[in-house]
This record gives sequence, C-alpha cells and structure tokens, in this order.
Amino acid sequence: MSKIVFLDVDGTLINYNAKTPESAKLAVAEARKNGNRVYICTGCSKAEIEQRDLPELDGMIGANGGYVEDNGTVVMHQSLTREQVKHIVDWCNDRHLGFYLEANSGMYCNDWMLEQGPATMIKYATGKGADLAKAEASASGFVNSFIHLKGEDLYRSDVNKISFILSSYQDHLDSKVEFEGLEANTWGGKGEHALFGDLGPSGITKKHAIEVLLDYLHADVADTISFGDAKIDLSMFECCAYNVAMGNGGPEIKEAADYITDDVDEDGLYNAFKYLKLI
Repeated sequence: MSKIVFLDVDGTLINYNAKTPESAKLAVAEARKNGNRVYICTGCSKAEIEQRDLPELDGMIGANGGYVEDNGTVVMHQSLTREQVKHIVDWCNDRHLGFYLEANSGMYCNDWMLEQGPATMIKYATGKGADLAKAEASASGFVNSFIHLKGEDLYRSDVNKISFILSSYQDHLDSKVEFEGLEANTWGGKGEHALFGDLGPSGITKKHAIEVLLDYLHADVADTISFGDAKIDLSMFECCAYNVAMGNGGPEIKEAADYITDDVDEDGLYNAFKYLKLI
C-alpha cells in the first residue's frame, strides 16, 4: 500500500546549513518512484522554499499550515489581514524588534532585522551544531534573502505569518496577550531559549493543513507518515498514523515518536525510508 509522507524541512529534509543530503534526495526520489506521495510540511512560506535546493515533491504545506499545495494546485491559503499585519508591525517596531513578513511573494523585513538578524541566525545555526564559519555563511545568506521595506510599505495584505526576534522570552508571552486571536509560537530554541516568536492566523496548524490535504486527496489518514525534529512538528504527530523523529530532534518530539532515526546529516531520512519499506 502506497503512503503519504509529510516531511518537516529544517533539521529533517535539510540540515542546519540549508543543505539537503544526497541520501535524502535519493530517498525522496525512490519513494515517489515506488508510488508514495511526499510533501514538505514546514513553517517556511513558498518564497523561502523556492530558494532551497530540494528534491522534486508532490506538493507542500507551508507557513505552519496556512498554505497547502498539491502538484501546483493551491488547495488552501489563509493569510493575515492587512489590519493584523499593521498591528504586528507597529508592535514590533515600538519594541525595536527585528521581524520579517513571510509571504509567498517574498520575505520582507524591517530595519531592526538587518541589524539584529545576522547575530540571531548565527546563534540558531551554532545551536544546531554548525561550526562558526558555516553559521556565519548561513546567516548572511538568510538575511540577504530579505526584501527591506520601510514605513507603510510593510503594511501588506499577502502575509502568511510574521517571525520576530525575541529580546527575551517575555516578548513571546506579551505577544500571546496582545494578539490573543492569533496563533503564537516560538522557534530557534527550546522554551525560554527560543530565538524567534511568530504569529499567524487563528486555527492554522500543521495538523489542520494535513487534514485539509487528505480531504482534498480523498486519502486515508491510516496511510500517513510524518517526519519531524522539533516541538512545532507535534501537531503533525497528532494526526498522522506513524511518526518518525530525527536523531537530532528535541526530547519532546522523540518522546512522541513511533520511531527515532539517525541525525539529518547521518542519512537519517534515507535510513528511515528503508526501515519503513518506502524504498
């Protein structure tokens, strides 16, 4: 029986230097050749994904569930309103927090992101095991991918979600109060060590997006497998029939997994695909 596979991207399909191991590319290609469907399920928006060197896929879930695409067909797209974006932009600017707007058309940042972003992304990469030289190169590439906007040009109506640098964990806690009608998450670290907060439309999760896609495909949840490495991937685990944690994953995701494979850079995806007889 063919399977429907959902892959987180950072730390799962690609490593923390934004490189896809050749073994992972081979695993995806062979699994699809064998009749399985493979989708990415990520917090990234389409503009960011299009900058990555990824294998051919059957589609994607992006923006932590706000965007669903199957073989080029947009199945669902739920974004923030212009009024919500303005509220978040003004709130972050008042706090001098760097942020970027994640849209399918591009990633748009404020002045503070250009100032704070490089050091924050170096912390992210080194925290995931990259050496300093690779972390600096990765951070530079990431920040250089932004489109810098000022003033009212940041008040956009095509934004899937917004990520902002945390000066402290209190910024995330305050964002949950200030934007109680939105989904508030953190990423880049565990708990109070998180580096970023993010805000997206209410009700949007990876779990919800998978359910929407399965309904569109007329597919059975019993045929689903998910792969992840972080707490944000737990919503995938809640709805998929079988769940795999990467060896480089955090303790929460490993505790919830049916199987723990090797690290992303130690052929973890390929080895799990073999174990599950996808290839």
